[in-house]
Amino acid sequence: MDWLSLCIPFAYLGILIGSLATFSSLYRKRKNQKALSLKPWFGPHVQRDIYLSLVHYEAPAAVPGEKKPPRVPETVVKAALLRRAIEDVKRLLQIRNQKPALASLLQKGSISDDVWQRFSRAEQEMDSEIRDVIAEANGYLPGWGQGIFQTANEIIINTTMREKMKEIQDTVKEEREAWDQKRSDTQREFMQELGVKDESQKHTKKASISTIADDESVVDSSTPGTPTSSGGKKKKKGKK
Repeated sequence: MDWLSLCIPFAYLGILIGSLATFSSLYRKRKNQKALSLKPWFGPHVQRDIYLSLVHYEAPAAVPGEKKPPRVPETVVKAALLRRAIEDVKRLLQIRNQKPALASLLQKGSISDDVWQRFSRAEQEMDSEIRDVIAEANGYLPGWGQGIFQTANEIIINTTMREKMKEIQDTVKEEREAWDQKRSDTQREFMQELGVKDESQKHTKKASISTIADDESVVDSSTPGTPTSSGGKKKKKGKK
């Protein structure tokens, strides 16, 4: 039995599997490096940085004879964590709204794979961020991790409603000013039209009065005068 002929196929399979594994590992490393080099989907998370700065804040050493500098109050840290949760909710809403459109564009070939990788990476980061916030909230108050995002969502809804109400009030003010201006212009035009009509009526009345006066003068000149007839009567009486 020739052992060499039996070992050659196994050696070939081993070389093939090893080359495939090497290629796969190199491809994954290059893909991860490329993903890390891509521009992040969202900007810097300022609220998270502020929260971590407050948590890890260390007061400077107290000078001998002076009081120890106070630590950051827990209420301030909780408020910073809530602000962080609010920003996370906003980003989650953006991801949920943008994902169907991006998936459709990717299927049509309208966007590149880099854009989808950026989006997928942002989605993974948000998942880990949500878990981190829940763990931090439960650390301050057991069970708070389940309600912190609900509170953040309510704050976002109230803020959005206030902004919309402000926009409506600003629009109402602008429309009121435009309506007042339009009404004043209409009144001015109406008064001008009334002035023109009054003048035309005055001219018409004057013309009618002058016409009546001319007619009366014509009538007086065309008919015999009353004084002449009376004078004739007087002459007749004198003859008697």
